[in-house]
Amino acid sequence: MATKSNKQGAKKGAAKSAKKAAPSKNGAAKKSAAESAAEKLAALRGAPPPRVLEEPESPMPAQHLEKPGLEADLELQPRYEAPHYKASGKLEGRTALVTGGDSGIGRAVSVLFAREGADVSIVYLPEEQVDAEETRRAVESEGRRALLIPGDVRESSFCQEAVGRAVGEFGKLDILVNNAAFQQHQESIEDVSDEQFDRTFKTNIYGYFYMAKAALGHMKEGACIINTGSITGLEGSKELLDYSATKGAIHAFTKSLAQSLVERRIRVNCVAPGPVWTPLNPSDKEAKEVAKFGSDTPFKRPAQPEEMAPAYVFFASEADSSYITGEVLTLLGGDTTAG
Repeated sequence: MATKSNKQGAKKGAAKSAKKAAPSKNGAAKKSAAESAAEKLAALRGAPPPRVLEEPESPMPAQHLEKPGLEADLELQPRYEAPHYKASGKLEGRTALVTGGDSGIGRAVSVLFAREGADVSIVYLPEEQVDAEETRRAVESEGRRALLIPGDVRESSFCQEAVGRAVGEFGKLDILVNNAAFQQHQESIEDVSDEQFDRTFKTNIYGYFYMAKAALGHMKEGACIINTGSITGLEGSKELLDYSATKGAIHAFTKSLAQSLVERRIRVNCVAPGPVWTPLNPSDKEAKEVAKFGSDTPFKRPAQPEEMAPAYVFFASEADSSYITGEVLTLLGGDTTAG
């Protein structure tokens, strides 16, 4: 039971706090959702990490999104803040460009790059602006600068423009993350239209080639390129014929480009995830299929983006991976049969 003095102290504290925040209609201070989220994140960062990180388990929400799919519209928001990840300045003074950086893996990577000290340019489709704004807020909350660059990586001229804008803003480019992707399930090869086939390849492999070619003109020794591959590029996927073919191409492109650039001391590696909870699959599958997403892994759930992002930091950091190039790192939730 509260004593009289405790109640009086509480009243004084409340009155003092009210002066710092805008009062609501009834005169009490009201925190914004962003402020509450920031306080919660700060509390998690200050706490010791758990022995086992608890992430959302399957079934996932049975929800379908219209393409391209916005993270802001997902009922279950993907986790990207990695509150227990402790930075150590691995990317201090570096600059990065992340395609598909508005949401999903791209957002989580942008946040951890910023936490490690990098300024980040974020490439995304114009219709993904609301997600990109949230990523910029998250990067800036880590104390780093973020540059938003809307456009389509299928266009070579845009890729050159994006790199030019990034270098113009931050003065250099040290890290390129090719992460933008398009996928659409189809039951058979006959169902894959020429338009879909063209869009998948131009987004997933042409875009990677265009961005790498544009970026290399500005990269010096110690720079790196990190591509996002997929388990489907290693094992195939009968309903993702075009998508899995592009991911296999990304793996080969990674190894070939690594060989090409090794004498320039520019490293090229690839992260190949299994199922990850991002807008990509809810915007592709029917709601009932989305609910089962990731349940067939040994972990019985999809990964969260915050579980993928440290692998990108590893490849971006000279302190961690200076002797590693041409590798495809699989993150599969316990599946050991890939490759």
